[in-house]
Amino acid sequence: QVQLQESGPGLVKPSQTLSLTCTVSGASITTSYYYWIWIRQSPGKGVEWMGAIGYDGRPYYNPALKSRTSISRDTSKNQFSLQLSSVTPEDTAVYRCARADCSGSVCYDSLIAYDFWGQGTQVTVSS
Repeated sequence: QVQLQESGPGLVKPSQTLSLTCTVSGASITTSYYYWIWIRQSPGKGVEWMGAIGYDGRPYYNPALKSRTSISRDTSKNQFSLQLSSVTPEDTAVYRCARADCSGSVCYDSLIAYDFWGQGTQVTVSS
């Protein structure tokens, strides 16, 4: 019974860093072969894959966001986090964390690999 819960500020000022944490229960973030994902969705851009961190701690990033994105984890708390720096109003979106099951023939590049999702949290970038 895996559950993911996003947490963090709902309002961030332009030029600041957006920081969110996903708390995982029911599964260990170090268990192979699961990957832990950050996704955002906005009316203008739709669904945008931001990045992932693997069960081994290795991060992966969307090239369009890589320069501003950092994904890390705290295994003692069974949490992984997202930091997006230098935000603008274009970063306003619903941010979701998710798990991808990569034990089969597909991984996080395929929707069918995603087996659990957080409920999402609205983040607004505004002054």
